[in-house]
Amino acid sequence: MKGKVVIITGASSGIGKALAKEYFSRGACLSLGARRKDQLEALKSELNSSDILCIETDVAKQDDCKRLIDLTVEKFGHIDVLINNAGISMRALFKDMDIEVMHRLMNVNFYGTVYCTKYALPYLIESKGSLVGVISIAGHVGLPGRTAYSASKFAVRGFLDTIRIEHLHSGLHVLVAAPGFTASEVRKVALAADGTPQGETPRNEEAMMSAETCAHHIVEAVRKRKRELILTFVEGKLTVFLGKFFPSLLDKLTYNHMAKEPDSPLK
Repeated sequence: MKGKVVIITGASSGIGKALAKEYFSRGACLSLGARRKDQLEALKSELNSSDILCIETDVAKQDDCKRLIDLTVEKFGHIDVLINNAGISMRALFKDMDIEVMHRLMNVNFYGTVYCTKYALPYLIESKGSLVGVISIAGHVGLPGRTAYSASKFAVRGFLDTIRIEHLHSGLHVLVAAPGFTASEVRKVALAADGTPQGETPRNEEAMMSAETCAHHIVEAVRKRKRELILTFVEGKLTVFLGKFFPSLLDKLTYNHMAKEPDSPLK
């Protein structure tokens, strides 16, 4: 990765921050986008490199996404990898949820990926680079109480799968990465039914895959130019398998699993 240019959205925390550190350790030049620029600057100071560009970016805003791509090319001259990682979650039954929550998740998770991809695509085609979307197992299986989240992640998967086929002969690599539950702050800032942050995570973060382990797997999948990455066995690979061959059974298992969360909206 020496000298390769990597753009990462949502790079101020969690998987995005871990991806930045992993790519930096491999010699890549980084363009980091997030709404919290102060945290990006703190990461740049920690890594102590001039080959890191920090850009305040709200991926729900098309102009911000264009600016992220334009400033990256202005500084580095090209793009080799775009990782669409920025995202938000939610927790509520659809019947109780303010419809604005659906809009917010689609704007960040889906349209954020669309906007960044649109402006980066010519450069990725030129470099025969990698286009990556970080979704979730919720992009393969509907999660009750996460309606808007699952919908947005399914949409990202469909979008990127189609981009891959459209560019089958151009040399563009497209990876859809689906981590299982990964320790990060995404659940703490997940939106409740009324659109306010839920606060405390309902899950045991310590029992989950670390963001660093997740990032390592994603970077390796990019290196090997894989088309799909599904992480963890039970909550990942086994879940997707059951969804294909035993969908009714999976519906029941998924409901029961999510209903066990503290203060689950399914109860």
